[in-house]
Amino acid sequence: MWIWSKRAVVGVAIFIMLAQIYRPARTNPPTDKNQEIVATLAIEPAIASVLDRSCSDCHSNRTVWPWYSHVAPVSWLVVSDVNRGRQGVNFSEWGGYTAEQRSKLLEAICKEVTEGDMPPIAYTPMHSSAKLTKADAQEICRWTAATRQTIAASDGAKP
Repeated sequence: MWIWSKRAVVGVAIFIMLAQIYRPARTNPPTDKNQEIVATLAIEPAIASVLDRSCSDCHSNRTVWPWYSHVAPVSWLVVSDVNRGRQGVNFSEWGGYTAEQRSKLLEAICKEVTEGDMPPIAYTPMHSSAKLTKADAQEICRWTAATRQTIAASDGAKP
């Protein structure tokens, strides 16, 4: 029994050492500040603060890469999550979205925070400040609804 345990430990150690060879790119692409969500929408400071602390690591080009994002295989998951988050919505590239896309993204943001899907459960243990309270979620939804109305009014479409 001892020999199998020893072999397992050695195998895991070898895997972890070899896994360090593949390092996915942890990037923060350059950003035009005029394209960021805070530059293109009227955002109350309280909402901007919540979006910054709870969303921007995965949904902007201003990701803060923690120490564990440098250690495989966890780094693979972190980089994958950030890349998927940026593909879903990127607050650093908000100005590039059409009015219709913005409206749909705002609706999705409200839905995700209301249902507790954002920020993800796997993210909050290491980032406790990212947790949203019910009041945070309600304020985000209030803001997204008002902003969708503004977009609709300026675009002549319905929200």
